[in-house]
Amino acid sequence: MSGRLCARIVQRASSYTLTLSSTAQFQPRAANICHFSSWMNSRVRSDISGEDSGSWSLSGRHLSTRQDLDFQLNQVQINSILRSNEQTVSVPEFDGRGLSAVRKFESNQLPANTPNEDRRSSATCLQSKGMLFGVFDGHGGWACAQAVSERLLYYAAVAMMSKQSLEELENCMENERPLPPILQWYKHHADFNYRESASLYIDHLRVFWQELIESEEHGEGMSPLEALDYSFKRLDADISLEAQVPLSNDLMKSTAIQVAFAGSTACVAHVGTDGIHVANSGDCRAVLGVLEEDGSWSALPLTRDHNSQNQAEMERIRSLHPPSERDTVVTEDRLLGVLMPLRAFGDIRFKWSHELQQSVLASLESGVDLDSLNLYQYTPPNYLTPPYLDVAPEITHHKLRPQDRFLILGSDGLWDELGNEEAVRLVGEHLSGIHLQAPVSPSEKQMKLGEMHELLQQRQARASPALDTNAATHLIRHALGTGEYGELCQERLALMLSLPEDLARMYRDDITATVVYLNSDLARPQHS
Repeated sequence: MSGRLCARIVQRASSYTLTLSSTAQFQPRAANICHFSSWMNSRVRSDISGEDSGSWSLSGRHLSTRQDLDFQLNQVQINSILRSNEQTVSVPEFDGRGLSAVRKFESNQLPANTPNEDRRSSATCLQSKGMLFGVFDGHGGWACAQAVSERLLYYAAVAMMSKQSLEELENCMENERPLPPILQWYKHHADFNYRESASLYIDHLRVFWQELIESEEHGEGMSPLEALDYSFKRLDADISLEAQVPLSNDLMKSTAIQVAFAGSTACVAHVGTDGIHVANSGDCRAVLGVLEEDGSWSALPLTRDHNSQNQAEMERIRSLHPPSERDTVVTEDRLLGVLMPLRAFGDIRFKWSHELQQSVLASLESGVDLDSLNLYQYTPPNYLTPPYLDVAPEITHHKLRPQDRFLILGSDGLWDELGNEEAVRLVGEHLSGIHLQAPVSPSEKQMKLGEMHELLQQRQARASPALDTNAATHLIRHALGTGEYGELCQERLALMLSLPEDLARMYRDDITATVVYLNSDLARPQHS
């Protein structure tokens, strides 16, 4: 966000009540469309989802910006907001099966939507090797992102388990004995689960492992690449099925339909001794931080965004439909003019036939308020040859090298504000303890990373300690508070954190960031 826009928000907010009849004077960000014991907007265009972008209120009352908005947050208040969802987990060097590929990880979230539509997951695979990390960006509500964040890592972990281990699971279920743990979860205290759907989720996960047991090809389990690919597709199929079949109670049924009609992108990384596998569906992103021989940092992207800026993705989508639809499949940079990500979980509005959608919604009890479930009767324009959307992930494998130091997973709210190189530089500075006090001039901002490293060395005497011990918090602070010349601007940060919930979403998205520190010793010759 430019300094001019920052000043404009402050000026506008302090001059009148937030009842906006026109947004012509604003330049907001582009709206987006929208352990077994745990369970054993918006990226849709506002004119389509029925939201009125010209009126701003909280709990039914209009806000007076003079009375309700305080842009003068002090440092303690800013820190409290930024750090409320942060998480730091150190991983034992030896996990009982050998060296761990992960030293520790740090994560954080900052919502713009209320409630937050982003989700995150992290867990150690106990019946196979490696760790799993996921970032999930929901749209059309949080329901789909919530379900996927709870379930996807289980599907991937089960797929990597050997047939013998799966048979042990099934034997425990049949004889009502305690199950051996599949994952060791790392939960933040604010995380929650769909408890009312726990039995449904367990039942369908069991069907999944039963099918793997019956497969003659399963043997020692799938590779991480195969497991990630299959788990994405299988979970999305289960989400679709659950919305169509009769369920045991109305609450479970309405939740299943809500999950299916909402959507979520997903970026999941499996980090093991054989390297990093990243599966991506949508516009979350994974970027590797590499320490070069000259001491500078470089960014190696392990994902490609699945949106209209990706020409290969655009051609893939167009090739799935008749030539007559070439100009209508993606319009105004959105799928059918509505959805920004071109791959996602859920979003059955872009996958099912119109008749099936109507039939499923009609199956709800007549007294159910569709608006309360964030559902609405709508068919995208030019909806001729569905499905238009799928969840098939694009998977990358990277063999660990000594210079690979950390992996950043982030929702698109982070990458809207930071480029790959800038994010890696910020985490690299945080890791090395070098943080500039002086602003970076426009000419310095154009430097290559090697030249920037020399500049850092020259200024090291003036370096100040980081404000945050958590690198994910450090990223979010700089994503929202960096000025035009690279300086950290307290006023800008206070402004972005002070915006009321209805206004915040116009200027920033939910942000989730996870930084995974890698054990580079594994890649050295003695561990080859």
